[in-house]
Amino acid sequence: MADGANAVLVDGRRRHDAGKAPGPPRGLRGDAPVAAVAAVFVLAQLVLVHPSMGLGWDEIVYTSQVTTHHPAAFFSAPRARGVSLLVAPVASWSASTELLRVYLAVLSGLGLFLALRAWRGLFPVRVLATAGAFFAGLWVTLFYGPQAMPNYWVAIGALITVGCTLRAVRDRGAGRGRYGRGALWGVAAGAALMALMRPTDAVWVSLPLLVHLLLRRHWPLLLALVGGLAAAGGEWVIEAYAWYGGVGERLQRASEIQGGLGWNIAVDDQMRSLGGRGLCRPCTGAMPHPVVTLWWVLLPAVAVLGAAVAVGARRATATLLPLACAVTAAVPYLFMIGYAAPRFLQPAYALLALPVADALWHLVRAGRGRRRPVVATLVALAVAGHLAVQVSVLAGTVNGNVASREDWARVADELHALGVRPPCLVTGHESIPIGYYTGCSSGDISGNNENTTAAEILDTARRMPVAALTGPGGTAPGYARDWAPHHVTDLEIRVAPPG
Repeated sequence: MADGANAVLVDGRRRHDAGKAPGPPRGLRGDAPVAAVAAVFVLAQLVLVHPSMGLGWDEIVYTSQVTTHHPAAFFSAPRARGVSLLVAPVASWSASTELLRVYLAVLSGLGLFLALRAWRGLFPVRVLATAGAFFAGLWVTLFYGPQAMPNYWVAIGALITVGCTLRAVRDRGAGRGRYGRGALWGVAAGAALMALMRPTDAVWVSLPLLVHLLLRRHWPLLLALVGGLAAAGGEWVIEAYAWYGGVGERLQRASEIQGGLGWNIAVDDQMRSLGGRGLCRPCTGAMPHPVVTLWWVLLPAVAVLGAAVAVGARRATATLLPLACAVTAAVPYLFMIGYAAPRFLQPAYALLALPVADALWHLVRAGRGRRRPVVATLVALAVAGHLAVQVSVLAGTVNGNVASREDWARVADELHALGVRPPCLVTGHESIPIGYYTGCSSGDISGNNENTTAAEILDTARRMPVAALTGPGGTAPGYARDWAPHHVTDLEIRVAPPG
């Protein structure tokens, strides 16, 4: 029938809707704040982290595996192939560092958007946008976003995996009877991303999820999680058997390269690295200024406040599960390793960002009457001060890294002037980065990157230019002591006589 109460309601709705200007769908409006955060993150990387900054040591190892314009550097046991696959669409055909940086900056922004979107419906949009801004505003996130490094992508995979797991559990608990296919694929994809980048980190992040899914008997979700980890980690396992004799042997070699994994409190090392040290090994020297480390000390307390807020609001699981995953992600780097790098904790920072953002909004909204504007102002000032400190540390970090990479390029120019041109071999001190900048292969007869012998180096010298590098205070290797020495910056360079 076209009349009656239903007709009145329909007609009323039509007249009401006709008075409204057309606008974007509700889902798109909800995504707008998160998309804005991701866009600002991309722009901040391009402005604050010089796209022309040369590749760093680890970036060279990962990128050289897929380039045609540089020989592949030695790939040690702890590494995984995920970053090489990530950069392959650009690095496989272009030697442009600027293009690679822009590509990674845009990709990291897209990754942040998708990771936060996985949490839609679990937290208000304002909390998700604030969490994204907190994580993206850390100097370590801005610095490594446009770099060919794995830790940021483990963090993105962790957010996707945990968020999709919680959404799937919520949807089934709401009476839908089965898990959403999209959420299952999200869990598998997030787990695969983590395992591609760093398989061991993926296991640590996933431990609370595995326990939770087992106890609650969420078998399809458990299968998606384990399947994603296994599918992406399979290559690392196959490589372990092909090159190292098995997974145990590869893990043992990885432990040796990392100084021997075991009980080792590295909390103070991580604090020392907060001042902008990309790698703190050995981690000595004074602590950074307290202003630089204050946010790191307060972070656990604010996260716990976020957990308390969630418990009080009867949505504990959505906060406690990422909090537990953040703890397990941080444990090996705080208590099981003898050195520090701030990027190691990026997955923990990403997962902690959600309860931290929830706690900040609780503080802002909890004030009553005249206190609310005061509390909101204090929180805003604290956040602004935190951001100013992060940008300051980032500027110093970028400048220091640009200078060190320019030094490598300067040494490469001098090697070219000495006749060391591709095809060629560079050995000794910092042979991997200097070899890459020179266009040469790199080799070491000892240490973590041992991949050749003295006899092989001498044999190579009969066929192509070979240079042996000695760092400050070092002595030339025995096989190169008769080669003519040259001094460039603080290095001694010995070039093999023509064969």
